[in-house]
Amino acid sequence: MGFFTTSAKLPSSQEALPGRDIAVEVPQSHFVNGNSLRPPFPENHQSALFAMGCFWGAEKLFWQVSGVFTTAVGYAGGHTNNPSYEEVCSGMTGHTEAVLVVWDPEKVTFDRLLTIFWEGHNPTQGMRQGNDMGTQYRSAIYTTCEKHYQSAIESQRRFQAKLLAQGYPPITTEMSVDDAFFYAEHYHQQYLAKVPNGYCGLGGTGVCFAD
Repeated sequence: MGFFTTSAKLPSSQEALPGRDIAVEVPQSHFVNGNSLRPPFPENHQSALFAMGCFWGAEKLFWQVSGVFTTAVGYAGGHTNNPSYEEVCSGMTGHTEAVLVVWDPEKVTFDRLLTIFWEGHNPTQGMRQGNDMGTQYRSAIYTTCEKHYQSAIESQRRFQAKLLAQGYPPITTEMSVDDAFFYAEHYHQQYLAKVPNGYCGLGGTGVCFAD
């Protein structure tokens, strides 16, 4: 997954690739649970975008959670409209690989999803995750509302204290209220369900988020 670029600098909006108006086509339903991959989603469901490095392994972490309605992989946090995977890996779109998670708040809490996020990867590595290097592997949380954004900020503060106590450097996770999401190509969606022995470079710090 990390063989296209080792870029560590985000492009400006003027430098970024222009992209295109037409979005990529993805399946109608989730390969694992059969639920819709695209909106509209059920009423009262909530969503957020989580970037943890390679999106293949990150998506699997979330689709296994009871109460999660659907997941999809794509690109977020950048400038280019409807980018291709190759364009994102070039480092010239500003996007990071992200997972769209849609959940039923009556069955699973945002705090539970934050626990999976913090414990599922190393959020202190900047423009990389393990051996995967480049701007597309940076850690990020993009929320769809201010309430979830504030919860994410507070969770970072709590986890930062635990990481520092274990000798880790400061968290580099990017956070904002931003629901702009571009679906990745169909072959990336639920990849590790289709290719069970496929590559997954995801790895946490071993530090528990929950008290």
